[in-house]
Amino acid sequence: MKTSYIVKLLTFLMISQICITDAYAGEPVRRTRSGIIIIGSGKNVRAVDPFGGKSENGVMYAEAANRYKEVFGDSIHIYCMPIPIAVAFYCPEEAKEWTSDMRAAVDTIFTHLQDAVVKVNLFDVLSAHADEPIYSRTDHHWAPLGAYYAAKEFARTAGVSFEDLSTYEADTVHQYVGTMYKFSRDIAVKNAPEDFVYYIPRDVEYNTVSIRYQVGKNNTILKETPSTDNRFFYDFEDGNNQAYLTFMHGDLNTTTVKTSTKNGRRLLILKDSFGNALPGYLFYSFEEIHVVDCRYFNKNIVTYAKDNHVTDILFANNVSHAHNIATSTAYLNYLTQ
Repeated sequence: MKTSYIVKLLTFLMISQICITDAYAGEPVRRTRSGIIIIGSGKNVRAVDPFGGKSENGVMYAEAANRYKEVFGDSIHIYCMPIPIAVAFYCPEEAKEWTSDMRAAVDTIFTHLQDAVVKVNLFDVLSAHADEPIYSRTDHHWAPLGAYYAAKEFARTAGVSFEDLSTYEADTVHQYVGTMYKFSRDIAVKNAPEDFVYYIPRDVEYNTVSIRYQVGKNNTILKETPSTDNRFFYDFEDGNNQAYLTFMHGDLNTTTVKTSTKNGRRLLILKDSFGNALPGYLFYSFEEIHVVDCRYFNKNIVTYAKDNHVTDILFANNVSHAHNIATSTAYLNYLTQ
């Protein structure tokens, strides 16, 4: 029985991998001058960023998470959840020489984590759903559906409650063309708009407060607004290329969401823009969620966590950001500034 289960599991994973690589089998593949990989043609064209992170930078990211565990000790759970980018799942064989092995890069991060830092591995979770719209075709971000599956895996790992997607209200921005047209300047991307579908939680109360930042060159903070009531979800008209700003209106803020969930768990998410789509699925899971962007936060994070009674900290950066030295450096600086 055990052997049969293992065989079935391996067969499923092999089929999943085949579905991923064969999704664009026989379709044209090319690179733009900016390095963006264009896969397929017509209404289903997909544009993806290649991955080229250096392993030593991934080690530094792991060491930043380790340092947080050393500083906070047993008082706070630390989780590390590197988020794969689309090229990991939608890169045809003939284009793999243009990108590095992302799964190996994440494995390197995990290898260098202390045992006390909880690993949240998204590769198999997202692979199992790669035939669903979990990544935008015309934007460098994942789609909200991908963030849902990631949040579900994180909630399982953290041991908190989680609601099925059927309990959410779906909303759609039609004729969406995201950042990849700007990045690639490829007309095929512009001519292949998609639906941007996001999900709003029901039957849970939540209040959102934000500190908003005005930045100058090199992301220098010029001004910050006092903490004010805000919205978590923003509406965009069909055809608006800013639809990913649905969540908290983007990155230029530190956001706190207080929910009607009462379990004593308070989460701090350390993220880049990929992380913006995560909190909305965790309102049933935590009574407070604090969202900090790795480029704009300007406070001492030890004091911040203590003042807000944080119980859990999640590192949630896309794998490219996790391999950017500036990301790890910022997180380490937050401990002492």
